[in-house]
Amino acid sequence: MRARSLSRRVIAVSVVTVTGLVATGCGGSDADSASGGGKKLNVYAWAGEIPDSVVKKFEQDTGIDVTLDTFDSNETMTAKLSSGSAGYDLVEPSQYSVQQLIGQKLIEPLDHSRIKGLDNLADKFRNPSYDPGNKYSVPWIWGTTGFAYNDKCIPSATSWATLFDDEYKGKVYMLDNMLAAYIAGLQVTGARATSTDEDEIKAATDALTKQKKMLAGYNSTNYPQLLSTGQACAAQAWSGTAMAKAVAANPNVHYVLPEEGGSIWTDGLAIPKGAKNTDAAYQFINFLLRPEIAAMATDDGGSASTNAKARDFVKDKKALENPAVYASDAAIEKADFLLDPGTAMKHFQQGWTKVKAS
Repeated sequence: MRARSLSRRVIAVSVVTVTGLVATGCGGSDADSASGGGKKLNVYAWAGEIPDSVVKKFEQDTGIDVTLDTFDSNETMTAKLSSGSAGYDLVEPSQYSVQQLIGQKLIEPLDHSRIKGLDNLADKFRNPSYDPGNKYSVPWIWGTTGFAYNDKCIPSATSWATLFDDEYKGKVYMLDNMLAAYIAGLQVTGARATSTDEDEIKAATDALTKQKKMLAGYNSTNYPQLLSTGQACAAQAWSGTAMAKAVAANPNVHYVLPEEGGSIWTDGLAIPKGAKNTDAAYQFINFLLRPEIAAMATDDGGSASTNAKARDFVKDKKALENPAVYASDAAIEKADFLLDPGTAMKHFQQGWTKVKAS
């Protein structure tokens, strides 16, 4: 599960309405032609992950008006869909949220006969564990959970064990996020990040409880800056814009996926139950699957694209080489998609309460 609120970061909820060129013709119905003809599309997505430039080009190419609302957590999005009055045609859930939305019957199976370009996806995002056969969702962007270090303090680091080493007491930060912390706790004790075994969660809890005594603190906001200035030797970290900028700006700062695996997350597109503009929704999915459009997720949005062929169209070649944007295939080989822990969530919650109280 993407450790996002479970959150990867805190993003203010905003609503962005983007209005573009509208073709003449009758509007609003799914019976409209594939060219759009005054249709509308209502999208609910993570802030900043579908760049305005992408939306505007889609409007220009299709004549479809797009309203893009943004949310701050998967839980906020799920609550909106559960209300039954959201009115969205596309939503952008993270991988564990896809599982939950399927279970709650809040999203529709996709009609693959209406989708073009699924073969453009990188192998990691075809037939993923959280959505076999991409039956309900099409991955759009992705990232990882690992750690970063400053080589002026730590010459080299490849293991989560670095973040548990008393040698760096007072100079290490962990993400202030329960499931993110448990990725490290589980993997450093020999378990998979996807474990729901009560004994393995207990062992991870014990490791995190012991670790807390040597931490500088829990930090999900400005740890890239702390690493850049040397105030932190190492910090658990999410890939993405802030970490990528720190790595690009300071040659002493390095982002790595630990040898134990770390984790991988993805945000993708799904069609909610009761969506009215499904033709426009499929047009948008197909549009985002075009490599040259997917590349805009990196150039304009700062995110890694799930589209393997998009790499050839990315203008910012340095982003392709920055592990805090695009982790290498070798690095993500052992990385797990975090899944919905189901009833095991109570063990994580009880353990986290113990860790924080220690």
